[in-house]
Amino acid sequence: MGYADPNQIGTGLRQRLYSRAFIVADPVDPSDRVVYLVLDTQSGDTAVRYGILSGLEELGQDYAYYGHHNIAVTGTHSHSGPGAWLNYLLPQITSKGFDQQSYRAIVDGAILSIRRAHESLAPGHLSIGSTKVFGANINRSLYAYLANPEEERARYNISSGDDGSVEKDLTLLKFQRASDGKNIGVLTWFPTHGTSVLGNNTLVSGDNKGVAAYLFEKSVIGDDTAADGFVAGFSQANVGDTSPNVLGAWCEDGTGQMCSFENSTCSDGRSQKCHARGPFFRANDKGTSSCFEIGKRQFEPAKHLYSQLNQSPNPVRGRMVKSFHTFHNMSNYRFELPNGTEVETCPAALGYSFAAGTSDGPGIFDFTQHDGNPNTTSPVWSVVSGMLKEPSGAQNACHSPKPILLDVGEITSPYQWTPNVVDVQVLRVGQLVIIVSPGEATTMAGRRWKNAVHDEVSRLFAAEPKPASPVVVLGGPANSYTHYIATEEEYGIQRYEGASTLYGPHTLAAYINVTLSWVPYLSSVSNRPPRGPEPPDNSNRSLSFIPSVIHDAAPFFKSFGDVVHDVEEMYRRGSTVGATFIGANPRNNLRLESSYAVVEQLDAATSRWRAVRDDGDWHLVFSWRRVSELLGTSEVDISWETEPWAEPGRYRIKYFGDAKGFTGTITPFEGLSSEFEIAEE
Repeated sequence: MGYADPNQIGTGLRQRLYSRAFIVADPVDPSDRVVYLVLDTQSGDTAVRYGILSGLEELGQDYAYYGHHNIAVTGTHSHSGPGAWLNYLLPQITSKGFDQQSYRAIVDGAILSIRRAHESLAPGHLSIGSTKVFGANINRSLYAYLANPEEERARYNISSGDDGSVEKDLTLLKFQRASDGKNIGVLTWFPTHGTSVLGNNTLVSGDNKGVAAYLFEKSVIGDDTAADGFVAGFSQANVGDTSPNVLGAWCEDGTGQMCSFENSTCSDGRSQKCHARGPFFRANDKGTSSCFEIGKRQFEPAKHLYSQLNQSPNPVRGRMVKSFHTFHNMSNYRFELPNGTEVETCPAALGYSFAAGTSDGPGIFDFTQHDGNPNTTSPVWSVVSGMLKEPSGAQNACHSPKPILLDVGEITSPYQWTPNVVDVQVLRVGQLVIIVSPGEATTMAGRRWKNAVHDEVSRLFAAEPKPASPVVVLGGPANSYTHYIATEEEYGIQRYEGASTLYGPHTLAAYINVTLSWVPYLSSVSNRPPRGPEPPDNSNRSLSFIPSVIHDAAPFFKSFGDVVHDVEEMYRRGSTVGATFIGANPRNNLRLESSYAVVEQLDAATSRWRAVRDDGDWHLVFSWRRVSELLGTSEVDISWETEPWAEPGRYRIKYFGDAKGFTGTITPFEGLSSEFEIAEE
């Protein structure tokens, strides 16, 4: 969904987006199984999850094992994917509504990945381990993090390189087939935002998590220990206050100063010129180089840990596979804190600092983090806020100290703007316990949630034969999108994360309370908790103002696929090869499981051409632009950033397109560049 900027309209592909499915089943009782999906999307989603469940039901009895209770739909939180597929109105606004094509692509891809995982189910072994990842995340709201108790923070302050302000631990689960001992996949959890690629980018990619998965899957091709079709899932964790832009937030105003510590503003007192910097921020490539580097920094320690587990397996102990899922209404939920104090959550609302954005993606106008309120912003915003829904005195008191900008949880016209009903889900595989979070938990919020679950399941495990110490991870944002989950102390600071914590200061405590109440269902009991109040599925009634493709046309005396700018005859390895074709709108055919562009290499021995790159490769870029809206003409640029490992030889670029005529008929076509040579440097 990009950066919620209506002007950030997609123009092509840097990298294909994928759904990666992982299924674990109890070999004795195959009805006990869990599915963990890692989608290259901003988050999981209510409508998407409903669509997946409906699609699996249509597949018949073989898929009757799968349902609400055991399917987790998580997103890598990439900010470089298409929008207009989320269930609630608020995130749809900047995407001009809801797009069935985007929605169906995600749902159908997720179902296909589950089918492939289901069809490849076989007896196997699981190994688990953890390692440190350095240089891939920092805390972008350190001022809020420091509001947490000093004693609590000190428990996680290990060294100057691991000071506890973000989690540096990557947990990896390795899947090995028993029949031949080959590894079939890995699933990892590590927190860093999918915001390496910047807000001025218009090419689709999986951001740094997509890079990490791409590098891992490429690295095992030809490895005798890995099976064909090896799948690497790089899932998010407690990502809320993390940033991959590890050089920090700086003012792009000529002062050479870092942004203010408290509210991330610059010399003009505003946030718009405060931008976080990735490791290669000086490259004028919209964050692409930094993105690849942060992905690489996750891939390399994960691959090293994978190799260690190959040599010295650390088996997951216990064969029990359990899960629970329930829906819970977070508006006005009354419960007791562990100290006996009775508290209450609130209908969803967003504070003024929500509109300030973050240093990864600054907001607009005069909104600032931490001190944003009606007194520090234009009075226009109070009027706008009141026109949408004037929060009641009780709502203001419930959310205090958050000054409410958007009382979204109490707006139901034309349909709900944000969720009040949330997903609460936990999966168990042996001693591994996965909290499936619908929101972006901050570093400390995730720790508190994991610690509470760890203590509770430890008591549960103690009653089982040969109990093992629990390994608890948190994955998300998943199943829906409930914005952020900050600690009560961070909430009080009201930076972006606190202002985006929907259900008031006790949001985290409520999630923990509800989660712990259902933990007994992770034992040998066979029943499930009640479903709870189901949230709406808005996929068939959402508004859409996205214009359809009217028609495509080639210029006079030209044909679709003709070359406008051809390749040169010779390139040195490391240079960029490019060709431009007369094209058509790629929305005519998303070419799922296929490609818009390939690089073909001539096999000298057989004199045949074979595809060696496609638009799923990071270094092959597909870009489309409309030349004339009136005439319907467009062009496509295909560029190959030749890698240091590119094999010298003879190549050509091939383009696959689909043109829409005035009658609505869509006709496929192809384009082909001239041949060119790649030579060593």
